[in-house]
Order: sequence, then C-alpha cells, then structure tokens
Amino acid sequence: MSTFIKGDVVVLSIWNGVDAYEPLACLTSNTLSETTNIIESQTKCEPGQIIKDAGSYSYELSAEGQCIDTTSVGGETAKVSYDKLRGLQGALQDWKMTTGIADTAAYYGSAIISDLEQSAEAGDTLLTFSASFSGSGLIVTVDPNI
Repeated sequence: MSTFIKGDVVVLSIWNGVDAYEPLACLTSNTLSETTNIIESQTKCEPGQIIKDAGSYSYELSAEGQCIDTTSVGGETAKVSYDKLRGLQGALQDWKMTTGIADTAAYYGSAIISDLEQSAEAGDTLLTFSASFSGSGLIVTVDPNI
C-alpha cells in the first residue's frame, strides 16, 4: 500500500546566513517546478526523424502565505515573512524544502527572489504575500550549510 504525503509537511525555508533555515511564515502553499529544455535536431543520416536531447535545466519556487509581524516584541523572529523577504530580494538565498519522504528529508538549493507581492484586501481578510524564486544551480539532497 502506498504512503501518501500530506502537503502541509512540505515547507519552504530560507537560510538565515548563520546557523539555521527559517521557514516562510504561515504558508498556505509552496511549489517547486523543474524544467529541462529539449533540444530537437534532424539530420540527413536519419531523414524524417526528430532526435531529442536534454538541454539546460532550471527551476522555480513559489510560495503564498499569511503575513506575520516578525519585528515586534514577541514576534516570531525565527520565521520569514514579507518584511524579511523584502530585505532579501535580489540576492542569492540558500533554501530548503522538506519532502515528507522517508529516505530524503529535504531538498536544498540557491535562488533569487524574483517576484514579491503583498495583498491587503478590505474587510475581514488577513494580509497575505506571494513570492517567486528563480533557481540557480542544481537541487541537492545534502545540506550545503553543514
């Protein structure tokens, strides 16, 4: 029987530059999207056949969540919310994403925050944020900060 993985165990975190990965606060969702470009070619050696090879690899991360105040007295300073993400935008960040898989605890990589948005609607709604990260290099399963 298959063991299903609940989405709430897969959490995106950012390296604090010192000693720990800090989770993005109050996430409602996070996504990892990996792409391998395909190189197509045709030759006269094999007329009418399209040959495909793997090209460059890239990945993107995205996250959505509810904003929390990480700066106030008693604030959750061990988490990353919109205020901290603003200060990190444009610089390469090490990240970690838990997997929920027994033999692979987490994925690790480096990315740049490419898009950051805050949404403040009127009425009985909470302040939310969304962030997109553009990956740099490969995704690995061994923590590069150990």
